[in-house]
Amino acid sequence: ATIKLKDLESDEIKSYSIVGTDEADIKAGMISIESPVARQLLNKKEGDSVTVKVPKGEIDYEILSVKYE
Repeated sequence: ATIKLKDLESDEIKSYSIVGTDEADIKAGMISIESPVARQLLNKKEGDSVTVKVPKGEIDYEILSVKYE
């Protein structure tokens, strides 16, 4: 799945592909299905708001789109 997110504080748009552990490459926007961030995004749909916990704290996102490829 590829998820496009909008940071509700900065309005920055980010896109992440959720992939298998061996394919993960954060610089390329590919996060492991086993990562804490991916787990927090699973089962969300377009229009949902989600608070993602990261090492720096929490980030509030709006999910702009979810595509399954």
